[in-house]
Amino acid sequence: MSRALVNKYNIAGPRYTSYPTVPYWNEASFSLNGWKDSLIKSFNESNAIEGISLYIHLPFCESLCTFCGCNKRITKQHSVESPYIKAVLKEWRLYLELFDDKPVIKELHLGGGTPTFFSSENLSMLIKGILKDSVLAENYEFSFEGHPNNTTKEHLKTLYDLGFRRVSYGVQDYNETVQKAINRIQPFENVKRATELAREVGYTSVGHDIIFGLPFQNLEHVKRTILKTKTLLPDRLAFYSYAHVPWIKGNGQRGFSDSDLPSAELKRLQYELGKELLAEVGYDEIGMDHFSLKTDSLYKSMKKGNLHRNFMGYTASKTQAMIGLGVSSISDSWYGFSQNVKQIEAYYKLLENDLIPVYRGHILNEEDLIIRKHILNLMCDFRTNWDKNNLYFNELPETLIRLKEMEVDGLLNIESNSIEVLKKGQPFVRNICMAFDLLLQRKQPNTQLFSMTV
Repeated sequence: MSRALVNKYNIAGPRYTSYPTVPYWNEASFSLNGWKDSLIKSFNESNAIEGISLYIHLPFCESLCTFCGCNKRITKQHSVESPYIKAVLKEWRLYLELFDDKPVIKELHLGGGTPTFFSSENLSMLIKGILKDSVLAENYEFSFEGHPNNTTKEHLKTLYDLGFRRVSYGVQDYNETVQKAINRIQPFENVKRATELAREVGYTSVGHDIIFGLPFQNLEHVKRTILKTKTLLPDRLAFYSYAHVPWIKGNGQRGFSDSDLPSAELKRLQYELGKELLAEVGYDEIGMDHFSLKTDSLYKSMKKGNLHRNFMGYTASKTQAMIGLGVSSISDSWYGFSQNVKQIEAYYKLLENDLIPVYRGHILNEEDLIIRKHILNLMCDFRTNWDKNNLYFNELPETLIRLKEMEVDGLLNIESNSIEVLKKGQPFVRNICMAFDLLLQRKQPNTQLFSMTV
């Protein structure tokens, strides 16, 4: 990436884990019954063919990491575990009542918060409760996010015995100054222990998350973090830019000042250095911000053209329906999105009244579905195509005009009925997707809604 291109294209933009993006959901016309109908339709179409995905949000953390943009509840009181798990299982039962057949679970992911805040016994109760009235797909994949400081062998063994084979650990950066700024103190030895424990138990995919653009972070910090990471050789990596969105997340991202953050130029150099070091040891770039070894399922999925992207990020398999359980979780029926309430107390109250705890969402129209497919193609395959009978939309000519300058800058090629993002353009794929984002083009935000694209 040249400095000129970074300066030109480093603007606020979505990460496109969905289309329409959450700020552009049509909440006025959304209803819980409409969401249920869209999910039942999707389930009936796809459950027997590909199964469904489950995302379960476990929001509790013992301390606040000030870089984190997730929905969390800070507490050291572990008495919160059992009531929360019972509530999640109640929500799951409410969904089961909608379906005529048992759901076939293809993918299940535990996110947070800190899933390993929960005891292994409570995690076992949760997963067994989910699986009791379900069927497992032939090639199912279960994964969870572990904190290197508190993931025990008991956690790993319990979840392994329940079918989990993938774990990801949040590393962020190994420099002590950076760790103090983001309130995430975890020595390399803790990550090494957690990684080796997972492999000892039998996990076939261990992932690490590394962030660039953190407060006080410099090039040497990024280099040392990746060199240490290379000694452990995780199967996959997320290497992504810190999303500084304090206007959304409040005090949780105000533990340092804006002046402590690296400049756009320094972030560009951090990104390029990281990519270079990862390539040297055999990591291939997967979509945007993700890397894996050739032995990992994410790489194999990319080579087969099966890579998928949703609210869980990049996944190695696609399901049309994804149900999110727990506070703030987002569900996706392909035809619609819904999000659960964000406060635990409100979540409990709705479930006590036998209501699925959704508070907002969006039902996609025909145009939304077409644009969604284009953006998904670009994010996963770096290309998309159309003809008069397939994925054509009325404003396509205007979209191509918006992309013309990017073609001149060498970021992509525009053919008669297709677009291919070039290697030079891959770091700017969010900008390219923005040209397709008709809702964003029609109504530019008056305030900053998204993180910067580079």
